[in-house]
Amino acid sequence: MLSFSLTLLRHGETQYNKDKLLQGMRSTAEIILRNNVQSSNVEIVLDPLLRERGFGVAEGRPKEDLKNMANAAGQACRDFTPPGGETLKEVKTRFQKFLKSMFQRMIDDHCQAGQLACPSTCPAPSVSPQPMVAGFADDGVADLPIHALVVSHGAYIRVAVRHLVDELHCSLPAGLKMNHIYSACPNTGICRFIITLDIGENGPQPSVVHCVFINRRDHLATLKDSD
Repeated sequence: MLSFSLTLLRHGETQYNKDKLLQGMRSTAEIILRNNVQSSNVEIVLDPLLRERGFGVAEGRPKEDLKNMANAAGQACRDFTPPGGETLKEVKTRFQKFLKSMFQRMIDDHCQAGQLACPSTCPAPSVSPQPMVAGFADDGVADLPIHALVVSHGAYIRVAVRHLVDELHCSLPAGLKMNHIYSACPNTGICRFIITLDIGENGPQPSVVHCVFINRRDHLATLKDSD
């Protein structure tokens, strides 16, 4: 088995965000690594599976237009698919494909080739069922040597979190409310999970998924204080 942390980060605020326009891909991951000396040699993998949900005819238009379209169709805005847009099911399928490729890469990079048929021989640090969260960058993952940082978009991350919680049966921290789990991730908001993989007949599969926190935004308070 193999355990690693998965941190989902929404991109930083863009001009489209300020103008409340629907948008596509951004370069937050490059900015993070460029300003973090401990991660200066980390490889960036650009994956189109992580792009934002496609909004069809509403792309590049004000979010209010999408709300009006949804209201006219008698649907909630977050569930509505504008003409030419991508359904939530299609976004989930993309995330599932991404997870599958990431799981395989983790095994390829961190388990010896001769041990793939015996996952129990791969290193798996012990993980507390309730990792401590004290406001630090390494909350919940200080003892884990393997980490994956995924930078994506608000609608995509909401679908990803829902899949991890609802379909992969992720365990949750005590006291975490469901309306917080399914709420929108703010710009630069962070979600963190610890995933343990086993290798079965269909390749690496998650045997245990634990949530450390969802939609964390306490670092934004520090920025407000410095304004």
